[in-house]
Amino acid sequence: MTAKTRSHWKEYGTALCATLITATAGTCYGWPSPTLPYLQSPESKIPTLPDEGSWIVSIMILCSALTPIPSAYFADRFGRKTTLLLGAVPFILGWILVIVAKSVAVLYVARMFSGLGYGIVYTVAPMYTGEIATNQVRGALSTLITLMNKVGILAQYCIGPFVSMQTLAAINLILPITFVITFIFLPESPYYYLKFEQSERAERSLRNLRSGDIRTELKSIELNVQEDMKNRGTWSDLITEATNRKAMWITLGVFTIQQLCGSAAVVAYAQVIFNCTANPGATTTLPNGTVLETGGGIGPMEPYQESIILGCVQVATCVLSVILVDRVGRKPLLLLSALGVGLMNGTIGTYFYFDHVNKAAVQQLHWLPLAALLFYIVCYAIGLSTVPYVIIGEMFPTNVKLYASCIAHIYTGISMFTVQKLFQVVKDAYDIYTVFWGFSAFSLLGLVFMLAVLPETKGKSFASIQAQLKREVARDNAKKLATVEY
Repeated sequence: MTAKTRSHWKEYGTALCATLITATAGTCYGWPSPTLPYLQSPESKIPTLPDEGSWIVSIMILCSALTPIPSAYFADRFGRKTTLLLGAVPFILGWILVIVAKSVAVLYVARMFSGLGYGIVYTVAPMYTGEIATNQVRGALSTLITLMNKVGILAQYCIGPFVSMQTLAAINLILPITFVITFIFLPESPYYYLKFEQSERAERSLRNLRSGDIRTELKSIELNVQEDMKNRGTWSDLITEATNRKAMWITLGVFTIQQLCGSAAVVAYAQVIFNCTANPGATTTLPNGTVLETGGGIGPMEPYQESIILGCVQVATCVLSVILVDRVGRKPLLLLSALGVGLMNGTIGTYFYFDHVNKAAVQQLHWLPLAALLFYIVCYAIGLSTVPYVIIGEMFPTNVKLYASCIAHIYTGISMFTVQKLFQVVKDAYDIYTVFWGFSAFSLLGLVFMLAVLPETKGKSFASIQAQLKREVARDNAKKLATVEY
């Protein structure tokens, strides 16, 4: 064990327990992939039409846009820890409803509850992990949010095809309960305590998070919070303050790229995508006995097996991202990620186009969709999947961080819902190759955007990040003034 690992093990342990709730969110996110083919199969006890299936997939994300503002209020008033604990309740209710569901309407309500919890988690978790971490490992701890989410998704791919829908929900129910039992004993963010001038509690919290002398860091955090809280933050500060406005614009831009590259659709519809290359007249029998009239998979594998491979690659690459984000930096990972997903979306779209117009031309390339999707997942997980949550925890001062997180996650929820809902609609109307070509175009446009405006924040304190933004705003204003004078 290295010195660095020893000095940060408390932070990693706390963040790991905290992000069990994002693993729970991942189980909700990945649940439709193995479940939707069953619901739409002749074996289903809850007959589900394709349009109803698209609502089951997307309604969770739509409802996730309802809770960021209440979550921000609770996190500011009662603490980040308490709010995350409350976030487990909707997940628990959602999985209980799936267990007892006898109709599509009950599944809708279950997914709505899951969406409420999803919005709470992704508003507060980036803030909590960002505030308990030192500068050296803040990026790695923040990417744990997404890594644990991918672990939850992988669990659905691996378990879902082998058990009934109710059994899968019962297994998923264990996770939020475990989170509550473990997280309740962990410390609150020291930033939250200092915000209310509770120095003794902040010191106890920091001692639980650090090994060694904490006095210098505690004083630094206290000064940082005092500076941020001289003027109480408001919603309007995100617009009226030039540095906040710039940070908000950059953050929303990165989250737009994250969603419009198609990630939400690829994860939720993984088996559906693989079924698009299947022989339409064939059937597939899942290990749990469900017979699907969807054809076989690509080559010798079944669609559910390909989904499992996809999930494994996703988790492995997220682990790599945790290692690289504080070494390589945020911006290089995002640029590499956007380029990779753009090229792979184009490749997949082109394959499906020829599969549609001239199947013989791609008959020997049956392995290409799986290979391209695997490379897509590698590229997405190494940057766009993880780094945006690091950025939102770093770009804003303490007094407006919650408000920024709210807006970003409401916007992300609406964008994700749009992608998930329109995937089925556009696929049915214009075929699946059109969808992937669209994802490719947005990915490459996002690459240009990030190359032009995204700053690097690796290894910098919150104060130095704010100073960098102020310098960039001043430079932008000077350029505008020079242009006007000219």
